[in-house]
Amino acid sequence: MTDATKLEPAFPSNRDMAHDSKYAYAPGISIRDYFAAKAMQALLHDASCMDGGWHVEAKAAYALADAMLAERAK
Repeated sequence: MTDATKLEPAFPSNRDMAHDSKYAYAPGISIRDYFAAKAMQALLHDASCMDGGWHVEAKAAYALADAMLAERAK
C-alpha cells in the first residue's frame, strides 16, 4: 500500500463537473479517513471496550483502516 492509496478520495467525482455546478470541486475526505470513521463507529458501539481513552480508540480505528486498505490492494 502506498501513501497515494491512503490519500485516494472516498467519493471521487469528475473535476470537469465543477464548472457546470454552483459547487466548487473538492476531493473530500480520503478513503483512509472514511474507513477509520467507519471503524471508529464499530469500536464505540461497545463503550465497555474504551479502557485506554479516545487516543487509543482513534489509533485502533486507523490500524483497522490501514488493514482494510491493505486487503483492498491485493
